[in-house]
Amino acid sequence: MSENSDDAHVYTSPAIRTGDFSIAGRLKSFRFAASGIHFMLKSQHNAWVHLGITVVVTLVGLLFGLTASDWRWVIAAVAFVWLGETMNTAFEFLCDVVAPEFHGSVEKAKDIAAGAVLICAGAAAMIGVLTFWPYFFKAF
Repeated sequence: MSENSDDAHVYTSPAIRTGDFSIAGRLKSFRFAASGIHFMLKSQHNAWVHLGITVVVTLVGLLFGLTASDWRWVIAAVAFVWLGETMNTAFEFLCDVVAPEFHGSVEKAKDIAAGAVLICAGAAAMIGVLTFWPYFFKAF
């Protein structure tokens, strides 16, 4: 493939290549994203743990009447964990396609990706403690 060849471009989906913007196309993109999230929730046990914690944290935040500033931290922490979990899930599925048989390097890559989720969750827990501590202290 030569540098001047039309085939030398980076792959993009057919919807993107046409360059046409449409509301229907954007809605389709949202449906694809929602489908991915739904699949993750169906297939990943840890996603259910994250969902449960997200619901509890949201309810406790509403109960305590968090300030807007505190909600920003909570939302950022929750989003950080979900970002880590979704990227880890995508990475694991991609690894399974690239190397369906056991390979030590793929195992290490998956472990590292899972470790990234653990780092995100640990940071979120610290943010949660720092954010909710004054509210707990005041309530009790």
